[in-house]
Amino acid sequence: MHTDTVPTISRHDYQPYPYHLPRVSLEFDLNAAQTRVHSRLDVERVGDENQPLRLNGQDLVLESVALDGRTLSAEEYQLQDEILTIFPTSASFTLQITSLCKPAENSSLMGLYVSGDKLFTQCEAEGFRRITWFPDRPDVMSRYRVTLRADPKQYPLLLSNGNLLEEADLPDGRHEAVWEDPHPKPSYLFALVAGDFACREQAITTQGKRDALLQIYSDRGSETKTEWALDCLVRSVQWDEQRFGLELDLDRFMVVAARDFNMGAMENKGLNIFNSAYVLADKDSATDSAYRAIEAVIGHEYFHNWTGNRVTCRDWFQLSLKEGLTVFRDQEFSADMLAQDLSGAEAASARAVKRIDDVSTLRIAQFPEDAGPMAHPIRPESYQEIGNFYTATVYEKGAEVIRMQHTILGEAGFRAGIDEYFRRHDGAAVTCDDFVSAMESVYIQQNPGKDLDAFRRWYSQAGTPRVKVDLDYNAETRTCSITLGQRNEAVGIERLQSPLLPKPPLHIPFALGLLDQQGKAIPLEHDGKTAETVLLELTEEQQTWVFSNIPQKPVPSLLRNFSAPVIVDVERQEADLILLAQHDTDPFARWEAVQELATRQLLALTRSVGEEQQPEVDPRIIETWKRLLLDADLSAAYKTRILSQPTEKELLEKTSPMDPAAAVKASRHLRRQLGEALASDWLSVYRNSAGSDEQYTPDPLSSGRRSLHNLCLYYLMAAGHPEAKPLAVAQYYGATNMTDRMGGLSALVHFSNSPESQEALNHFYEQWQQDPLVIDKWFALQASAPGTTVETIKSLMLHPAFSLRNPNRARSLIFQFCMNNLQGVHTSEGYEFWADQVIALDQLNPEIAARLARAFDSWARFTATNRDAMQAGLQRIQQHPTLSRNVSEIVSKALNIQQEYK
Repeated sequence: MHTDTVPTISRHDYQPYPYHLPRVSLEFDLNAAQTRVHSRLDVERVGDENQPLRLNGQDLVLESVALDGRTLSAEEYQLQDEILTIFPTSASFTLQITSLCKPAENSSLMGLYVSGDKLFTQCEAEGFRRITWFPDRPDVMSRYRVTLRADPKQYPLLLSNGNLLEEADLPDGRHEAVWEDPHPKPSYLFALVAGDFACREQAITTQGKRDALLQIYSDRGSETKTEWALDCLVRSVQWDEQRFGLELDLDRFMVVAARDFNMGAMENKGLNIFNSAYVLADKDSATDSAYRAIEAVIGHEYFHNWTGNRVTCRDWFQLSLKEGLTVFRDQEFSADMLAQDLSGAEAASARAVKRIDDVSTLRIAQFPEDAGPMAHPIRPESYQEIGNFYTATVYEKGAEVIRMQHTILGEAGFRAGIDEYFRRHDGAAVTCDDFVSAMESVYIQQNPGKDLDAFRRWYSQAGTPRVKVDLDYNAETRTCSITLGQRNEAVGIERLQSPLLPKPPLHIPFALGLLDQQGKAIPLEHDGKTAETVLLELTEEQQTWVFSNIPQKPVPSLLRNFSAPVIVDVERQEADLILLAQHDTDPFARWEAVQELATRQLLALTRSVGEEQQPEVDPRIIETWKRLLLDADLSAAYKTRILSQPTEKELLEKTSPMDPAAAVKASRHLRRQLGEALASDWLSVYRNSAGSDEQYTPDPLSSGRRSLHNLCLYYLMAAGHPEAKPLAVAQYYGATNMTDRMGGLSALVHFSNSPESQEALNHFYEQWQQDPLVIDKWFALQASAPGTTVETIKSLMLHPAFSLRNPNRARSLIFQFCMNNLQGVHTSEGYEFWADQVIALDQLNPEIAARLARAFDSWARFTATNRDAMQAGLQRIQQHPTLSRNVSEIVSKALNIQQEYK
């Protein structure tokens, strides 16, 4: 049994590092089997008292240590528990260390590691300590000069952060490259890459008239698939200049694609290392969603150049300082790109599609996290393993907290706050409080006598707040009173506090509109202005606002554009939801009304599971679906979102106790009935949305048409329409792009357990077996398909194309099955399989294993049979004798805290 006591690190224990390291020089003798690293650290004491200099190191061989040129004996330093301690006696000195690391043996993909025949690094959060001894913490910022030496035949290209100073051939047959980063950075932003790459590049001139070079590096032979990534990078640079006045500050900016990578990408200063899934794309191998994901991730990592690199986080508790802010920025970038060249209602619809996608991600990934044992504020109070806090809460909810500040301040005010933030903190490592203070300086100017004290609580409270809405209409006075009340129950570790104190109220921006009984917007007077949408700032437990000149009892349109990450509690008649679904002028609120209609129907169906006959779908819902499908004023992309019913996972979260079998059965029943009832309309729209994509482009209009085309096919397949399977077969084999090809194949695999589906799967593999990213799709499709069992997955794991060591491949098969196949995994065999894979992955890559371990955080909220089997799986993982800190923290919290929910 794993018995090691894992230390808990508290935010309140933070102490500044007692030394400043203004300059760092690193020399690498690169070799996959064994790399020698020579480091030279210029060190300056902070303060007057001598203190030990403690350096982190992990899986390193220490060869020598020298202080001011004198080699130290083993008695003059201390090496214990991955800490190298030096005892200097002067205020400033030079420390030289020579050490060895072994990249080929590093399966964790943290530090310096091998991918194929190339070398890569990943240092966030604590990977630099696997490269050399160093104070591996984000508040130690230094200027780096890096010399890379290697065999030119094996590693012809040598890259590191910043600007290339020189390249040279060496007398011993090797070559070297010298790089210097002019900007101070923490060690987690260090990067090096060595290998043979193809390069696509473009010279640009920045807004400030500086010349710069943008480069995308990838495996030779894949350079034809990097055009979109480079285009996204160019647009990211331009957008950040135009929207935020932030200019590229280096002579070059490089992106390198890696086949083996734990995350999506990494924002190392000037040398971004990417999972190849977020770089490589062409119409034959990438779907529309892959194109959009590449755009978002390219943007995200580039925007980190300022929000994360130029201003970084003081400690890892402040992770959302950079991640939440940068996710918000990449969301706005993607929305602006979707709305590019559009205006008016079309632009609003395009931006709404992005907003719906972002909120859907939040609700599927973050809301359950906020309700489970790993619930934590966007600024956590403690952790055992920092890798476990790269969560949906820090990223997605963190972005919503930034968006609320944008909503409260407005576009001009938020821009002024960003300018003030950089004026105060450029080149520094700071805290979330520092960011809010910069925003507050603008808020106080806009609202004399007020502050953002209540808003700061978003950074310290976990959980998803609930806002209760009461509407009271007085026909005599023609006034409407809106009362909002908030509550945020204790969740996660908060539930273990004693005594359990109520949480103080938050500052919640609540956007609201009112519609009359004909569905027309009612102008509202608020704060001296008249508008269709007003922003109510809820800062107390309960507040009331009164609106005048309301001619009849209105229908409220609530939380427009999802103005805060909350759950709205309100009594609403289905007739009101139908009116909103058909007429609401706010695209997000309109989508929300349709989702609520579908959710109510689905929950009714879950309650009827086991009965001989399930209830028919409300005809008003079918009529609403039909009107939306045939509405010529709605874009195809928006129709796809509004006509897609809530996912099985979203529905599961709303059942109590959580019942996977009921959620699956209800979802499929509703999809089938909607398919049958509107079969002729689905078929008509499917045929009308078909188009020749010989000149494929991933633009919003074309991709929206393809998404609607495929949605219609899914409904037809779900209904068992006689024309559906032939259409899916024809679409698959006749497709001229991967989006339509995958649409046809998905329809066959998910809705037709037939010879045609297996033949198409075999054909797909034969066609694409040489492209790893496409084969990831092939594995993922089978892993998520209805009817897939544990035995199916085990069989696929024996396939020669599968490797547990590659994170993308593990995610495509094992993660897809365990996290997204509710029918397949929620069995006793499924839970045993999940536990087996967590243990197996933990021996190779603890970071990836910890993410899989979180699949059943909410085990105690399930039905008794599911709950007991999940608990047994968690206990078996916990008892494994060599469990990593990463997985140990996840499992222990799930078992200890989740007991409170039973």
